[in-house]
Amino acid sequence: MTSAHATTTYREALRDAHREALSADPRVFLMGEDVGKYGGSYAVSKGLLEEFGAARVRDTPLSELTFVGAGIGAALGGLRPIVEVMTVNFSLLALDQIVNNAATLRHMSGGQFNIPLVIRMATGAGRQLAAQHSHSWEGWYAHVPGLKVLAPATIDDARGMLGPALADPDPVVMFEHALLYNLEGELTDAWKTADIRSACVRRSGTQVSLITYGGSLGKALQAADQLAAIGIDAEVLDLRVLRPLDSAAILASVRKTRRVVVIDEGWKTGSLAAEICAQIAEQAFYDLDAPPARVCGEEVPIPYPKHLEDAALPQTPKIVAAAKAIMGQS
Repeated sequence: MTSAHATTTYREALRDAHREALSADPRVFLMGEDVGKYGGSYAVSKGLLEEFGAARVRDTPLSELTFVGAGIGAALGGLRPIVEVMTVNFSLLALDQIVNNAATLRHMSGGQFNIPLVIRMATGAGRQLAAQHSHSWEGWYAHVPGLKVLAPATIDDARGMLGPALADPDPVVMFEHALLYNLEGELTDAWKTADIRSACVRRSGTQVSLITYGGSLGKALQAADQLAAIGIDAEVLDLRVLRPLDSAAILASVRKTRRVVVIDEGWKTGSLAAEICAQIAEQAFYDLDAPPARVCGEEVPIPYPKHLEDAALPQTPKIVAAAKAIMGQS
């Protein structure tokens, strides 16, 4: 197990979180496509089958509708399942189970049943997997009452969010940007206090707020560094939790800086970024010195060629340009 303050990867931090959960509670088990013998499509569960056995680390058939439904049933029966969906596009095959069952059963039973289920999936583009495997559907799930939606963007959150998610009585959907699995860095003691309620200021600033999550956090931090070099002091807010949004943290940042750029890899139309901008306009309109700006995915299916894929996604230069524009700089 990785120790605090050791250099590790996002993938290894997730694996340690699974190992701890499986060791601590016999009700916890992991299931999904290739999570066992193969070690997971992104190697998150590598070695866990040998350590915990086939009853606790279960390979499933290639049927998301079936095994997500089985996870709901197991949760209803008192277990604490972690269901891994290989990539976010495949989760649409289980949308009926997630949206019509997991999210609603507590309400429809008058509070008699809880669904303590964690659904994990890889999300996002940037790997030249073309349109079918490059979606960012986080905003869809963040639209649904009854779900909690997480987007860990750091090694500490990858390590620390699974425990609180498993302890939650309601279904939690965790989006792991696929480009983060190889992220290397230091695991600090902050993972021990990770929660599934609040956003986190990753860089404090006074002139413009850069609000983002998941795979775009690193780009926002790079943009903040570049803006600092030209005299613009940017704050970077990592949402971390997409439902329920930490509106208080969003408004506090915007009221401090009076300008905001929202970065969201999803498409701009109907996006999570649109919801954030709407909340800011509704609750902090008179605190703004400039209209909210958005840097989102371009309105196209994600292209396969690398140069076109890069052009379709939020990138650091786009964030810098948006921030400069609302600061009145060309």
